[in-house]
Amino acid sequence: MASRDTRNRMTATALWVFVAGMVGLSFASVPLYQLFCDVTGYGGQPKTDVAAGPSEISEKTITVRFDSNINPNLPWRFKPVQRQVTVRLGEERLAFYQAKNLSKGDATGTALFNVTPFKAGQYFSKIDCFCFTEQTLTAGQVADMPVQFFVDPEILNDPNTRDLKTITLSYTFYKTEPDEAPSDAPKTAARDDTQLNKPEKG
Repeated sequence: MASRDTRNRMTATALWVFVAGMVGLSFASVPLYQLFCDVTGYGGQPKTDVAAGPSEISEKTITVRFDSNINPNLPWRFKPVQRQVTVRLGEERLAFYQAKNLSKGDATGTALFNVTPFKAGQYFSKIDCFCFTEQTLTAGQVADMPVQFFVDPEILNDPNTRDLKTITLSYTFYKTEPDEAPSDAPKTAARDDTQLNKPEKG
């Protein structure tokens, strides 16, 4: 029969393994939750695991509005080129945001996004988006940032969403610290600063 000291050591080891496992799970929970939201559209996160839109395009339409925000730590100006578009359900559309680096040095940002109302997130899918990678702008650089998306016609079959007329796609850019950004982070194409003053479409 095991001595009391042996039993105590076994109990202590078991407790240490349990605590270590819980700590590891807590660190993993955030990225796992983010992945879950991206795949399912939960919490207003658009789906990002799609390669193309539905094979059928509905005659029904919905309005997609575009919203933009900047964290104060990132010295950029950021706004949608178009405030809203009307799209047919299942139709792939391309929209643009525009950013300008207002600082005197390079600045790298990462965009977080969501869809409101949250219940529409599972039906809003991104095929390609500037938010999938970090974006680096040189001093004074202006760049157009595209997002390709569609709204799944299945939104009409959900009693909770069939009456929706408008969806808002919102982005918030946050600064990425230099030691966090990879040296080969893709840079977007520069363009003339005067483009910021062109009339908005739509």
